[in-house]
Amino acid sequence: MTAGVLFYTVPAKAQFNTVAVVPARYKVEVRHTGTDKTESTPENTVSGQDTPVDPLAAASPTDADRKMWLERYMSVSYPLRHIRVTSPYGYRKDPFTGKKRFHGGLDLHARGDEVLVMMEGVVVKVGQDKASGKYVTLRHGRYTVSYCHLSKILAVKGATVRPRDVVGITGSTGRSTGEHLHITCRLDGKSVDPTVILGYIEATRKECVAALAQL
Repeated sequence: MTAGVLFYTVPAKAQFNTVAVVPARYKVEVRHTGTDKTESTPENTVSGQDTPVDPLAAASPTDADRKMWLERYMSVSYPLRHIRVTSPYGYRKDPFTGKKRFHGGLDLHARGDEVLVMMEGVVVKVGQDKASGKYVTLRHGRYTVSYCHLSKILAVKGATVRPRDVVGITGSTGRSTGEHLHITCRLDGKSVDPTVILGYIEATRKECVAALAQL
């Protein structure tokens, strides 16, 4: 049964890129032969005055704000380019046994799709087993996320990854009745609904779009 994506605004913490501070420019002194006269280059003076220009003060606040919000928007990403939930987190009818059983992940519709990193993090495990098939596990601060049933793994253990990096291709390996992306999520080692992170991504993007629209 297909369920809609449930989004929640949560206090999850992501790692955001910081805006680099532009180094201050210094007055260039030119010493003339036989004198102690000092001159400033034209690019460092304002209206003929011998006063250094502060590039940060001269920059438009709007441009700086736009850069900040764009960087924050780019600091998160959905795991697939198109999101459609086919089986939510929680109790459901097991597709193999027909009995009620807890489903400890979120299933998304997929067909040979690239699997994308949602936030900056580190690859902590890659492997394959009978249940999860081929999988990749990432750590994002206090959260660990696993992408399961992959057809191909495109990540290596220990690698630092960033939003939109491709770590695998969806498939149907392991205990699976058909191709999809199965996502599991743990917070401090305890299983949680992956829609917590999807909700954080949605809330972050909406906040950034709203802020950019007001600039």
